[in-house]
Amino acid sequence: MRLCVTGGAGFIGSAVVRLAIKRGHEVLNLDALTYAACLENVSDEEASALYRFKQCDIRDREGVQEALDDFKPDIVMHLAAESHVDRSIDGPSDFIETNINGTFNVLEAARKYWEEAGKPERFRFHHISTDEVYGSLPADPEVKFTEGTPYDPRSPYSASKASSDHLVRAWHETYGLPVVITNCSNNYGPYHFPEKLIPVVILNALAGQPLPIYGDGSNIRDWLYVEDHAEALLLVAERGEVGRSYNIGGDNERTNLELVQAICSILDRVQPRSEGLYSDLITFVTDRPGHDARYAINASRIRDELGWQPSVTVEEGLERTVTWYLENEAWWQPLLERKGVGERLGTGKAKSA
Repeated sequence: MRLCVTGGAGFIGSAVVRLAIKRGHEVLNLDALTYAACLENVSDEEASALYRFKQCDIRDREGVQEALDDFKPDIVMHLAAESHVDRSIDGPSDFIETNINGTFNVLEAARKYWEEAGKPERFRFHHISTDEVYGSLPADPEVKFTEGTPYDPRSPYSASKASSDHLVRAWHETYGLPVVITNCSNNYGPYHFPEKLIPVVILNALAGQPLPIYGDGSNIRDWLYVEDHAEALLLVAERGEVGRSYNIGGDNERTNLELVQAICSILDRVQPRSEGLYSDLITFVTDRPGHDARYAINASRIRDELGWQPSVTVEEGLERTVTWYLENEAWWQPLLERKGVGERLGTGKAKSA
C-alpha cells in the first residue's frame, strides 16, 4: 500500500508513519514543518527505502498536487491541521486558513489525481477529525458521542474541523470521491508536543513549576493512547466503508484533576521530589473561554464493523508516557524554546486576522 500522510511530522501523524513503515507500507510524509512539527519523531524511519519526506504546506495547492501526482498514493490520510484550542482562541485565522482552506486544497488535489488515474477502486481519502466537533456532553456517563451526534462546535478550532468534515462529505456526495472520516478523542503518548495538558504537567513537575489546571479541574475527557489510534487509522483506511465515519475513543474517561493527580502519583514513585509531593504543585487557574464540560466516545461502530478496540488503559498509557519523557529529554528540551510554549494561551484576547 502506498500511503500519503499529511502532517506526518506531527504527534498523531508520526505515529501513523512509524506504524505504516513497520508494516511494510510505502509512505510519503507531507508536512509544512510548522511550530509543532518535529522530524525527530520519524528519525528512525528516514533510512528506510519505504519512506519519503516532502516539505509542503497544505495551503500550497500546486505543491500538494505535485506531490500526489509524483507519489501516486493508494490512500491519502489527511492529518495536517492546527490543533491547539488555546491557540485558536488567541489567533483563529491560522485555523481557518489551514484547517478549512488547506483541507479544500488537499481534497481538490486528491480529486484531480484520482480522476486522472482513472478513479482506481482501491483509492481512499481518509480525513482525520476530532470529537470536539460534537460540542459538549452532560455528566451522565450513559450519554456519549455517536457518529450521528449533531455537530455543535464551541471553539474556533472545533468549528474549523467541523467545516473540514463537511467539505470532505460534500466532495464524496458531489464528486464521488471515495472518503472515510474518523473522529477521535484526546490523544496522548510519546512525542506529544509540550503545550498540551499531559506533557505540560510532566515537564512542569520535573522542573518544580506549577501544574496549571483550568477552572476546578472537573472537565472530563476520553483519553486515547496514540499508538492505539494509529492502529485504528490504518484499519479504517484499509477496510472502512466508503462514505462512512467512525468514532475512535479510548474508553478512558477522567477529569482533568484526576488525570493530573495520576501523573503526580507516577512521578512520586519513579522520580520523587527532594521535598514534598508533586501534587503540591497543582495550581487552579482561570478557565479558558467556552471550555467544553465533557467529551466521551461511543466507539461501537469501529468495534462491531472492523474489530478494533483500544488496548491500552489510561493507567498503562500514562506510565509509558511518563517513562518516555523521563528518558527522552534530548527530544523535548529544544521544543520548549519554540514560540508560545510555556506561555498561558487561550485567554480570549484574540489577535486580529
